[in-house]
Amino acid sequence: MCTLTIAWQVFEDAPVVVAANRDEALGRPSEGPARIEENPAVVAPRDVEAGGTWVGYNEFGLFAGVTNRWVTGLESERSRGLLVRDALRQESAEAALEHVESAVAAHEYDGFNLVVADADAAYLLEWDGHLHVREYDPGVHVVVNVGTDDSFFVPEHRPEIGRQQADNARGVRDALRPAEGETADGWLARAGDVLGDHEYGVCIHGDGFGTRSSSLIRLGRDADGGLDARYRFAPGPPCETEYLPVESQV
Repeated sequence: MCTLTIAWQVFEDAPVVVAANRDEALGRPSEGPARIEENPAVVAPRDVEAGGTWVGYNEFGLFAGVTNRWVTGLESERSRGLLVRDALRQESAEAALEHVESAVAAHEYDGFNLVVADADAAYLLEWDGHLHVREYDPGVHVVVNVGTDDSFFVPEHRPEIGRQQADNARGVRDALRPAEGETADGWLARAGDVLGDHEYGVCIHGDGFGTRSSSLIRLGRDADGGLDARYRFAPGPPCETEYLPVESQV
């Protein structure tokens, strides 16, 4: 996944709201969102090749999602998607953070930006051979391959496209600043439009590579305090693919 936007503690009825595009090789097989873990229950799409996932949530209201981080010199022995799946087995963002800290000490991974968030905390975990932990304040945050918000870096091996990604992220963030009185559902509808609008540069069409899918996730609580999870998934580029509801299954 190459673009992940999270509105954290912005909407009273839904503290975790996410809109994200996944960019991947067109030939890499994957399965749409389903219940992929039982204890705790986890809803996520699945990468068939490595068995992990790039985005999802669990029965505790924990969200996790990953993007690449464009750094060089790392040797991977384990899929980053498996790390996301590991994170989603935890009960909270704090517990997920602790797990990732242990995981990167035990295994080698390619560079990643991993967001873990629940109603109480939201973290961006940036891995470039060292783990950097950023705690998000309430608001809208955009993560791409070169960083987040106004903290971007220029990758030595692709500086021009890195700068363009940073500009795209700023554009998405500006476009998705919440309007006065806007609801989580209204914001997600706008977010789906932005993710599929080529003006913002985050819906990719390339030779053998591009935007494979898009996810809109809303996590809140119902009147009885139970998890109110809503997931809409586009199984193709959002510029031409309809978002369809995914059964919560938790």
